[in-house]
Amino acid sequence: MPSQPAKVLETFPNPAPHRDYQIHMEVPEFTCLCPKTGQPDFAVLTLDYVPDRLCVELKSLKLYVWSFREEGHFHEDVTNRILDDLAKAVKPRFMRLTARFFVRGGIFTNVVAEHRKKGWKPTPRVDLAEFAAQSNFRG
Repeated sequence: MPSQPAKVLETFPNPAPHRDYQIHMEVPEFTCLCPKTGQPDFAVLTLDYVPDRLCVELKSLKLYVWSFREEGHFHEDVTNRILDDLAKAVKPRFMRLTARFFVRGGIFTNVVAEHRKKGWKPTPRVDLAEFAAQSNFRG
């Protein structure tokens, strides 16, 4: 097997550190184990962040997420642990991790954790007019 799970998060220099911009990532196949039963727990992770000087490298993120597959974690613990590890590696201006766990025992769990760089304030949002999506052809 060419790749193995790993706890190492690699980074690369932000190509536009002079501005705030959002990076949005979706990880639809997160798996860990229930610490009580050993049964698998499945979640969709959504990572949104405003980078400062570094960005997370995608393959290392994939291998990092994979590393939880055989570990037992409560949903709240694993969400905050992943956010802490990402924030430590990337040192973003802002980062939000949303974990949407699939149903277990009739209960869906969503955990949202955030990190903010001390002193960082977002630039005011600019609302532009929205246009309806168009198809590739006109009829």
